[in-house]
Amino acid sequence: MAAKKVTKQFKIMAPGGKATPAPPIGPVLGANGVNPGQFITKFNDATRALNGRVVGCVITVYSDRTFDFEIKTSPASVLIATACKIEKGSGTPNTNKVGKLTKAQLKQIAEEKMKDLNTTNIEAAMRVIAGTARSMGVTVEG
Repeated sequence: MAAKKVTKQFKIMAPGGKATPAPPIGPVLGANGVNPGQFITKFNDATRALNGRVVGCVITVYSDRTFDFEIKTSPASVLIATACKIEKGSGTPNTNKVGKLTKAQLKQIAEEKMKDLNTTNIEAAMRVIAGTARSMGVTVEG
């Protein structure tokens, strides 16, 4: 059996377990040759446990219009906002602080994001997450 030819690969962000074929997801899928209804069903089944938390997804489309998808972890900013119980980051992070993050929370987020980061060292991963937190106006304690 010959390998299928990859025609397109693209990324989307969608709420885990609660995605719908309505805009903005449906039109992007359709434009890239993926059946939105079929994708949404498979995606929601695979991410049901995430209960609405936004996750990244890399979709690979093949020449016979079949597709595979790989679910990534949530963006660091979403994980930080959840941990701090804030709606969104600060518009002026250098002057207006919107939340605090403890070292323990920082380590937990870094461990969760580890497989999607370009490091295998937990200390380096914590520094990456701390940088994201700073750019959101969240202070890291400790």
